[in-house]
Amino acid sequence: MGSILCYGDSNTHGTLPMAAPGLLERHPRGARWPEVMARLLGPEAEVIAEGLPGRTTVHEDVVEGGERNGLKVLPALLQSHCPVSLLVLMLGTNDLKPRFSVTALEIARSVERLVLLARTEGVVERVLVVSPVPVRECGTLSGVFAGAEARQRGLEAHLRAMAERQGCGFLEAGAHVTVSPRDGVHWDEAAHQSFGAVMAEAVAAELGRSA
Repeated sequence: MGSILCYGDSNTHGTLPMAAPGLLERHPRGARWPEVMARLLGPEAEVIAEGLPGRTTVHEDVVEGGERNGLKVLPALLQSHCPVSLLVLMLGTNDLKPRFSVTALEIARSVERLVLLARTEGVVERVLVVSPVPVRECGTLSGVFAGAEARQRGLEAHLRAMAERQGCGFLEAGAHVTVSPRDGVHWDEAAHQSFGAVMAEAVAAELGRSA
């Protein structure tokens, strides 16, 4: 079995719900959903968590800086961890920030660009698209995500349709966990535990499918 590469943002990184904007604290090792998933899949599964707080699908973030454009760094990561049996893509939350001014359809199209790019690298066997948990405009990040609840309407349906069109697996994260009211974006430890269990089943099923 090749690696299982979980490519995402702060909720893959394991960022704690923020007590104040910009205060980056992390759930302890073993409590983040990719690690919970890895433990349930067993020692034969090589799970790699590539979660970067603030990562977007295809956008440069001139406010936060850093290499947060997911399209830009994905090829290097795929080649670094190849062969990749399964690429788990859970991105789109940060695209909802008003600074990017994009629609739900455009976010889904941006995730599709990541899928297509991953396939051109020639090292990925399968892709599982995960629709991110809907954000809420509440708590410490309500200003950072102003208007996000309206912009995210239809995102799950657009991502589901894209995944079907591209022959990818699909999972709706919002059907299983919700964001913390503390900041409206990140997850508490119970959510990480439950989502890790959901993902273990989904990944096992995806890897068990015939080509």
